[in-house]
Amino acid sequence: MAQAAVMIQNGYLKSVIDATKAKNASEPEFIQAMEEVLSTIEPIVSKHEEEYKKEGLLERLVEPERIISFRVPWIDDKGQVQVNRGYRVQFNGAIGPYKGGLRFHPSVNQSILKFLGFEQIFKNALTGLPIGGGKGGSDFDPKGKSDNEVMKFCQSFMNELQKHIGQDLDVPAGDIGVGAREIGYLFGQYRKIRNVYEAGVLTGKGLEYGGSLTRKEATGYGLMYFVREMLKDHNIELNGKTAIISGSGNVAIYALEKAEKYGVKVLAMSDSNGCIYDKNGIDLETIKMIKEVQRGRVKDYLNHFPNAEYIENDGSSTPPVYKIKADIILPCATQNDINLETAKILVANGAIAVAEGANMPTTTEAINYFQENNVLFAPGKAANAGGVATSALEMVQNSMRFFWSYEEVDQKLDMIMTKIFARCKAAAYEYGYKDNYVVGANIAAFRKVARAMRAQGII
Repeated sequence: MAQAAVMIQNGYLKSVIDATKAKNASEPEFIQAMEEVLSTIEPIVSKHEEEYKKEGLLERLVEPERIISFRVPWIDDKGQVQVNRGYRVQFNGAIGPYKGGLRFHPSVNQSILKFLGFEQIFKNALTGLPIGGGKGGSDFDPKGKSDNEVMKFCQSFMNELQKHIGQDLDVPAGDIGVGAREIGYLFGQYRKIRNVYEAGVLTGKGLEYGGSLTRKEATGYGLMYFVREMLKDHNIELNGKTAIISGSGNVAIYALEKAEKYGVKVLAMSDSNGCIYDKNGIDLETIKMIKEVQRGRVKDYLNHFPNAEYIENDGSSTPPVYKIKADIILPCATQNDINLETAKILVANGAIAVAEGANMPTTTEAINYFQENNVLFAPGKAANAGGVATSALEMVQNSMRFFWSYEEVDQKLDMIMTKIFARCKAAAYEYGYKDNYVVGANIAAFRKVARAMRAQGII
């Protein structure tokens, strides 16, 4: 049985956690992410406590190297001036250029971007590729905006962001609300201002101007590669299993695509309004058309499959998608989507595995409950690392001015995710936490980042 992390005994570790919570009391998402990581690395901190404490390693780890905040004025289609707030959190560059997505969503604030940037440090370290951790975005909401309005916003956003990024400094990508359209507008404005074709400054680009094959599919595919390895390690076949996916964006769609190829029937998907349930399995091409072409809602699925069921969110703490019985649970929407109450429902419904396609979609209490009830749990920093891994592969191709085939990139992605699982498993076993991939991921990633930070001195 997977062991949950124990109560913190190490005085140095506890003092850093307490001080960080006090200093960042108004940032709950960041505190949650910080505490989740630090509470699981006690074995390695205790082993090196004297050196870490002397060098202030943990204190430096939890403090971003740099936070940039700026206003973003733009003019809407009615001629009205709108003002949003933009951010870039450059959290840790010890192992490479800052790397992490841009999120455009009304919920964006400094706490959320610090949590995402902190997670990104360890996610990127797990890939084995030379990329540091960062994140950015804005409280701008692209939903309901015209292409012209999105373009105007992106151009204004890049007017400031371009001062702080570069292919050897900080390489943003997409995240929630930032897809191919937004990346295109951002890259175009960067190129105009800087007067240089620096393809490696942004990833997730279109294939016509430096993007990588398989990048669109990478996070969802990588999620399923990790799930495959995790289940295989426990002698469980994917073929014939059922799954539910929260969300219906890029990660969810391509997790569905790869799950189908492995013989998994995906019964339900969701958006912020509700979920669709199709006992025959969600039709991939229909979902792609609705979400990628029409930019519609999952409810539109009923226009094509009237025998499917649409269940609207009722305001309860458990979204309806999680009330549908399935073997494998893939939360691919947003943070804190699964709380303890939801975890109890999923366990009662016989779930055998939960794998995070989103960033921190599961609360700490829910994670502990899954582990206590023998549900295999794959943390996002490991399971959804395929997207940033393939972004790094895009950077490699940009540097070479040469591009790999779809099959070559997919093969490299598969290999990276297989190695990530192996690293998580090995670290968990080494420190006596068999099958606890949360502890394994955190220790494996922290060890790499800590060694790089120590080698570079106190900066």
